[in-house]
Amino acid sequence: MPYEPAKDVSVFKEIIELGDTRVTVGVFSYNEGAKKLQLSRENQTAEGEWRFAKLGRMTKDETEAVLPLMQKAVGQM
Repeated sequence: MPYEPAKDVSVFKEIIELGDTRVTVGVFSYNEGAKKLQLSRENQTAEGEWRFAKLGRMTKDETEAVLPLMQKAVGQM
């Protein structure tokens, strides 16, 4: 069964910008299922556009900035 964007509901979403990188913390529920936490990273290109990037590892600064948002997100789950 293919992914249907209309069934993906955002319950919580906040973005933290750290220079040319931004991390989004969100809580989503797909097809009225369990609420799940999602983290994503975007890097800014030389042209000023934001592009999705893998969020496999985070720096200490990123982690310290994102942790309070994650705690806030858990309250929405």
